Amino acid sequence: MKIVVLAKQVPDTWSDRKIDLESGLLDRAASEPVPDEINERALENALAFKDENKDTEIVVVVMGPEDATKTLRKLLSMGADSAVLVSDAALAGSDMVQTARVLAAAIEKVGGVDLVVAGNEATDGRGGMIPAMVAEVLGLPVLPGLDEIQIAVDRVSGEAVVDGGALQVSSGYPAVVSVTEKTAEPRFPNFKGIMAAKKKPLENWSLADLGIQAGPEAASVRSVMVSAAARPPKEAGPKVADDGTAAAQLAEFLATNRLI
Repeated sequence: MKIVVLAKQVPDTWSDRKIDLESGLLDRAASEPVPDEINERALENALAFKDENKDTEIVVVVMGPEDATKTLRKLLSMGADSAVLVSDAALAGSDMVQTARVLAAAIEKVGGVDLVVAGNEATDGRGGMIPAMVAEVLGLPVLPGLDEIQIAVDRVSGEAVVDGGALQVSSGYPAVVSVTEKTAEPRFPNFKGIMAAKKKPLENWSLADLGIQAGPEAASVRSVMVSAAARPPKEAGPKVADDGTAAAQLAEFLATNRLI
């Protein structure tokens, strides 16, 4: 079986993320770039299947800047077999539709893919639609937002939380799935894995390699950031005086704001 894991390089979750107010885009140079944690969980699910099925091939695919090779080497050290970085100047500021088109083209170029595994949403943009869009472009079934996933030789299944309960879903191959942070805890790369990752195949593809066009001039319809503003500073809330009327003050505040 061949599994593609979609990943993304994002600013460190624990750092102070900043928005470039001129472009409206995330300032990716403001903090250390790291693999998105949700993608590590997606990879762990694929690796768990490979642990029991040694003939499985796992390819990690990332669309991002040239320095995203750091993220790919980290994921290779966890156990992925090879990696692909799609990087092109025309892809800067891509919206979700363009991103999905490029990732779908990369998956087709990898070839022979049985299963695509992704996180349900990135921690920087939080769009949450890329896996479904990729599935739409490829014409494949999608199992979105799985809290639990079971990858078998002939099919993939899992459980997704929906309003009022849980939904059991399954599909034969090929298919696309996305997982939530409730799935497998990612393994830590060991020394052997880190050393092996340096020799594993890592290809760099451009838009020309994929045989597609992208960028503002190639998109007939695209979403564009028109404005951005810094988060306003927090203001002090009303204070309750400790003069024996606290209960009355609280009741009045709640009633005035229609909270009771």
